Amino acid sequence: MDGNVTAALSEMNTRVAFYIGDKPIYWYGIIIAAALVIGVALGIREAQRKGFRSEMVMDYMLLAIPIGIICARLYYVIFEWENYADNLLRIFAVWEGGLAIYGAVIGGVIAALVFKQWRRVAIGDMMDIAAPSLILAQAIGRWGNYVNQEAHGGLILNPALQWFPMGVQIDGAWYQATFFYESFWNALVFIALMAVRKRIKVRGGVFALYVALYGFGRFWIESLRTDSLMLGDIRVSQALSVVLFVGGIAYLIFMRVKNVTFEPYDGYYSLAWTQEQINEYKANSAIINARLKAQEAMARAERLKEKYGEGVPVVEKALDKAEDLKTKLERLLEERGLLEDEDNPEQVAGENKNDEKDDDSYEKDDEKK
Repeated sequence: MDGNVTAALSEMNTRVAFYIGDKPIYWYGIIIAAALVIGVALGIREAQRKGFRSEMVMDYMLLAIPIGIICARLYYVIFEWENYADNLLRIFAVWEGGLAIYGAVIGGVIAALVFKQWRRVAIGDMMDIAAPSLILAQAIGRWGNYVNQEAHGGLILNPALQWFPMGVQIDGAWYQATFFYESFWNALVFIALMAVRKRIKVRGGVFALYVALYGFGRFWIESLRTDSLMLGDIRVSQALSVVLFVGGIAYLIFMRVKNVTFEPYDGYYSLAWTQEQINEYKANSAIINARLKAQEAMARAERLKEKYGEGVPVVEKALDKAEDLKTKLERLLEERGLLEDEDNPEQVAGENKNDEKDDDSYEKDDEKK
């Protein structure tokens, strides 16, 4: 390896990039922040390509960043609890490392679920936009593991293999550079996603391909690591990688066989909307969301009644919920003097017809009960 590169990497091993007064600024934080900024920039570009305004990405990130960081940290701490049990304040020391990417992905999905209820954007659309950004950010972020001297593999005893990127030197010894292996694999996955994303028409398909490819590579790389999160004798990330790989492939096959079609998004974040439509939506967003929730709840209650009959507890509970939501809607309409028009409601700007679920979505919800 070139001497200048080796020297630069050795300098990064100090962990501290520079100081502001007596406050150290760590390389780990700089690398994670850079990965985040680049990921958001790419996400905005992808959102616009799919017909969404950039505001959608920024609104989503307001939820996804804090939820993702919290979940990434909690995921790591849960499986390394013995290192934090005696000093709970260390849980907050994220600059020391310990942000699990699977936890961050879980956090991103949770944020998408919340965002769906807030802005009525399909979760599949959100995840498809996020997938290329996420894997690119992972490729960059893995270098944070290098400066913290973590996420490496076993010792390399063969002198012929003691060179970077085959290995990484830590405290005079050479270890398998698993952080680099994963960074390289993630870069390949990013290239693959960018190459095929326009051909994948299934909503959620790009994200499904992302979890399948990432899970495939992570399974093998995880087997080389010496600091895996463990649950008994099981490497947690390996087990989850298998689940994600199988789940991602199964989703793609299922959706292809079923040949589901999806209507394009036409709502608040649509690039096709005029400023007048946006302003009207903002003025009526509370009524729009209340009406959609009431309609979905009543449709679900009717399906449960058709399936199980009247008088069944789950049906009565669903009907009660639908009635409560209808009452809340009527209260909002009454406050604005619109209640008399509710028998023949006109679609307000922003009331996206495509938000309604199809029959299969309701059936799946019913089966979960």
